[in-house]
Amino acid sequence: MSWWNDDSDDEDDDDFDESRVRVRPNPKGNRPRTKTRPDHKDAVAGRIMTVDRGRFAVLVGQDTDDEHEITASRARELGRTPIVTGDWVDLVGDTSGEPGTLARVVRVHERSTLLRRSADDSDAVERVIVANADQMLIVVAAANPEPRARLIDRYLVAAFDAGIEPVLCVTKTDLADPAPLLAEFACLDIRVVTLSRDAVPVDELTELLLGRTTVTVGHSGVGKSTLVNALVPDARRATGVVNTVTGRGRHTSSSTVCLRLHAPDGRTGWIIDTPGVRSFGLGHVDPQNILRSFAATAHVSEGDPPDGIPLAEAHDWEIVDRVQAGELGESGRARLESLQKLLESTA
Repeated sequence: MSWWNDDSDDEDDDDFDESRVRVRPNPKGNRPRTKTRPDHKDAVAGRIMTVDRGRFAVLVGQDTDDEHEITASRARELGRTPIVTGDWVDLVGDTSGEPGTLARVVRVHERSTLLRRSADDSDAVERVIVANADQMLIVVAAANPEPRARLIDRYLVAAFDAGIEPVLCVTKTDLADPAPLLAEFACLDIRVVTLSRDAVPVDELTELLLGRTTVTVGHSGVGKSTLVNALVPDARRATGVVNTVTGRGRHTSSSTVCLRLHAPDGRTGWIIDTPGVRSFGLGHVDPQNILRSFAATAHVSEGDPPDGIPLAEAHDWEIVDRVQAGELGESGRARLESLQKLLESTA
């Protein structure tokens, strides 16, 4: 005879009745979490036009009949991946652009260039400014505020480090002669454009910007926003004045925005306008790249180089020796001294 019976078996079944188990609900939803992420094959590509407090204005369907702007947020799966003006991204969700709709950015495309800066030269933490620019318009004023050659040096280093071609634009030449400032950069093979209040070479600048993605940088108060408004009349970038006591400009543009430039013949270009800054840290730049960039863009006089070695291919110490020997003239020596100071501050 068995030591158990049917009654005891029923009692055991009651003890292990799963209907009595209390299951704690998932506080984040009803579906269990999974490591498998969707591939978003139906995602739509778009260009980030501006970033505002976690929301992105994105242009989708560029150069098509369906071109329109939408608002998007960051997908959780992107984590802390930076998304900046100029980025090309993939979007899902409602991409109709209707009022009240919100899409999601799920991917950031590979970038061709990335312009960065740090808080100061001792801070290695980089802050991404814009992506995919191939030209930098460095806007400085001949006066009011006074030009800062050392700040221009920093812009140049950042441009060279990012693989972006620099263009120097000097405004307010009706207030002061830009020749002394330009003489300091005579040794560099970079394009220079000058303008005054009554003579803005819109056609020349437009031709320079067409077919390119150009990021504008400059000290507050140099007339950068005024210049952008002249090139893109519907931009409506806020403009301001320079403080007569401090000689400093007031920050009028608080956001980085991508604007399209149109030519009468239908050609286009893109301008990414950035807020004015008074400092530009280079803590993120490899010091080894500073002298190399300088030599690569130096305007060397015609003739055979010493020892048959171009300046751009010389060793760091050879660059120093040859510039000090006068290969790039007085402006070359001044540039070299400035770069050596940058090297000391970033070391």
